[in-house]
Amino acid sequence: MFFSVRGRATVTTVAVSALILVLVFVLLMLLVRDWAENEVWRKSERTVERVVTDIVRGRYEDVLDPEPDETPLMQVLGPEGEVVAESVGLSGAPSLAAEDVRKDKMLIDRTTCPGHLDECVWMFGTRLRTSPWGPGVMVIAATPMPTLLNVWLLPLGLALIMAALLALIAWWTWHTIGRAFVPVDEIRSEMAEFSARGLGHRVPVPQAGVRLQALAETVNATLERLEEATDRERRFISDASHDLRNPLAALQMQLESALDEPDGYDWRMMVQSALGNTRRLNDIVIDLLELSRLDARAPVPVERIDLAGLARREVERRPPRIPITTALEPGVIVRANPVRLARVLGNLLSNAERHATDAIQVTVARDGDEAVLEVLDDGSGVPEEARERVFERFARLRESRTRDPQGTGLGLPIAREIAEVYGGTLRIADSPSGARFVLRLPLPKNGQKGGPMGGPNDGPKGGLKGGG
Repeated sequence: MFFSVRGRATVTTVAVSALILVLVFVLLMLLVRDWAENEVWRKSERTVERVVTDIVRGRYEDVLDPEPDETPLMQVLGPEGEVVAESVGLSGAPSLAAEDVRKDKMLIDRTTCPGHLDECVWMFGTRLRTSPWGPGVMVIAATPMPTLLNVWLLPLGLALIMAALLALIAWWTWHTIGRAFVPVDEIRSEMAEFSARGLGHRVPVPQAGVRLQALAETVNATLERLEEATDRERRFISDASHDLRNPLAALQMQLESALDEPDGYDWRMMVQSALGNTRRLNDIVIDLLELSRLDARAPVPVERIDLAGLARREVERRPPRIPITTALEPGVIVRANPVRLARVLGNLLSNAERHATDAIQVTVARDGDEAVLEVLDDGSGVPEEARERVFERFARLRESRTRDPQGTGLGLPIAREIAEVYGGTLRIADSPSGARFVLRLPLPKNGQKGGPMGGPNDGPKGGLKGGG
């Protein structure tokens, strides 16, 4: 129990508190001692001052008798240190300061521990020119010094109070940390139920404690992302299996039919059809590998790219099926991998060519701290409710399936994944006609150069397929 976080925190808190309380206790005892010594010194001094004042005023009778708040120990020593008068408390006692008197000291202010007394005393004395006992006498008042024996109640009381404080600190620390760990234990117990309840289960969010609340919210957000990733992976496997099964089944059927034909049969048409299915399988596999690399977010070399120059090169290498017009602002620089960025533009142009009627327009411009690349076609466009669906893996609208039955449905998802790898976005914006795809990438900060960046490694340069 004491090796737990709760026990260690309690022991540490009690140890630190005990050290602080011991220091406080020592300081208090030093202050009490100084206060007691000052009181003793003042009492001796006041007694001598009262006696001297009475003698100066001519009052000699019972001058050594102490008043209620004065010390009862008084001596009057002659010029040679002999006792010439004394109070009742020192009746018959030897001189307290014979040596000091014989040395002609005018003032005595010190402690002494004579053998005929049971305790040390503080002496305060002064000489008088004239007195009832003759000239040159020394009047001395002695007050017993305080000891632990006569002030034992104070340290004992302080020790008891500090022990009670330590016990209270230990209990409060143990209790408070225990209460703080209750939500953590609840989160732990709920997380232990995931194997039985599934990823749809969520941990409770405590209402007290900002950090614990943030912890629970972070755990729930992580679980939500994990559930979404699991569901997406499940859909991905299902869709991939479906898309791979069709060309595989067609290819198998064609090969089996070819084997059933007579020896002189012309297999050319059948082989060409099988080759088409093989190419579609190759395209699907390449796109699946590309998505796998993108999901891995492995580092990939990046460099500064002139977006207008890259767009111009991609447009020039396209076959002249649909006229493409450009409006390219020079000097729009982004940091990305050129092969991957070319694939994004290639997929967008392939998608535009698939749906365009007569024209495609490509625009590159600067918008604040972002670079913007737009690809606009004059086709029928994408319904607003389906604009996010086209970026789902293997999702294809009816028109897309009609215009390009051999498409994989992975071109646009790959393009969005690449955009997000470089901190950008890819979405479909409103337009008067056709589909308007808008790619936004952050402009590099001053002095930012190329280098490794989160993203996949470059795939085969010769086998990249554009289009969705």
